[in-house]
Amino acid sequence: MYQIDFNKPIHVYFCGIGGISMSGLAEILLSRGFRISGSDMKRSEITDNLESSGMKVYIGQRGSNITDDIDLFIYTAAIHEDNPEWVAMKEKNIPSLSRAELLGEIMKNFPVPVAIAGTHGKTTTTSMISQVLLDSDADPTLSIGGILRSIGGNIRIGHSDLFVTEACEYTNSFLSFFPKVALILNIEEDHMDFFKDIDDIRSSFRRFAELLPKDGTLIINGEIDNVGEITSDLECKVITYGSDSSFDYYPSDITYDELGHPTYILHSPSGTAAVTLSVPGAHNVSNSLAAFACADVCGIDREKTSQGLKAFTGTDRRFEYKGKLHGVTILDDYAHHPTEIKATLSAARNLDYKRLVVIFQPHTYTRTRAFLNEFAEALSAADLVVLADIYAAREKNTIGISSDDLRKKIEELGTECEYFPTFDEIENFILENCSTGDLLITMGAGDVVNIGESLLGI
Repeated sequence: MYQIDFNKPIHVYFCGIGGISMSGLAEILLSRGFRISGSDMKRSEITDNLESSGMKVYIGQRGSNITDDIDLFIYTAAIHEDNPEWVAMKEKNIPSLSRAELLGEIMKNFPVPVAIAGTHGKTTTTSMISQVLLDSDADPTLSIGGILRSIGGNIRIGHSDLFVTEACEYTNSFLSFFPKVALILNIEEDHMDFFKDIDDIRSSFRRFAELLPKDGTLIINGEIDNVGEITSDLECKVITYGSDSSFDYYPSDITYDELGHPTYILHSPSGTAAVTLSVPGAHNVSNSLAAFACADVCGIDREKTSQGLKAFTGTDRRFEYKGKLHGVTILDDYAHHPTEIKATLSAARNLDYKRLVVIFQPHTYTRTRAFLNEFAEALSAADLVVLADIYAAREKNTIGISSDDLRKKIEELGTECEYFPTFDEIENFILENCSTGDLLITMGAGDVVNIGESLLGI
């Protein structure tokens, strides 16, 4: 694999530079004196910002973009071998690294790289940790999978030993990393277009845990099924967290305010601490336990940690308030897995509303087929479900699955459900059928957020 010498900046080309992760890595390299160029399929606010910072960005991917002076080519899992830029890169024998491999190379340049993994909650927990470190003046470098409001983006260039990033298991990307501190929040079935089964996924997380050095630390949710398979015989230190006193970090005396924000007493080997969160739901209690443990490992003052957790108000597309329309409160959430949907709807139950209406956009055909019954069960907690077409992302529908199949399953469980193939039809239905006091949540990892924003005119 190509090794980057950060003392000798080179010309690096990003194929797909407009992605939230790729753009952040490009910014990190630019801050280290590298010359950066890249391409994306369409212009966006991200590409505009990259250009304004001095990068050359091509709109459209063409072989002619790959010039002879490029020293290194960076790509994502979405790039196929018939991509014209990939073909040109191969013809010119330009060295290449995947996005994950580049992130691993960057991590090696920091004394304390922190990687947050898990099927769910990565972005929120990474953001919680980031907020704590920022409020503690720890000056971290951050690479987040969502927009952290306090920094107005997903990337921050710091000057300390700390580097914090999400660690995604898809295509085993996180196995290219070099963490000193690692978190595993949960392990469940997902990305079944890549993994064979849950045992294959668990094996991948075990290999991730094995990346930690002897002087490293693994912080893991002790309530993961058969957690010993992941932690046994590791050379690093292992810290557990969970719901009761059998774990190193656990909560007691949990209460919720009228917005569903929890307050609790944190217990740990270092003592207790009072924690109040500004994000809703029991799942965020769990996320904050992991974040608190991470802050302790990083040597953050515990009072500062509590203050940082309270200051964290969420990331974009995580139970995000969008506005009100004719008395209807509209939220947006990124949930695209049954467990995430359950957590979001559980948090919503703490709010005061007349009816809970969910507009759900399934994400990928393989995930929809794999969890069809689980999706139906999770969504049936709503009073009314409106389904959009499946968001294809990287896939083609070769398995004959549709949102109408999910609609039938939801109706079988006794929950009212509608399916419309276009966003315009969904918006018209909402305008005609939602009324004052309803809570409307747009939900999914695709572009379903556009529905709520269109209704609100934002």
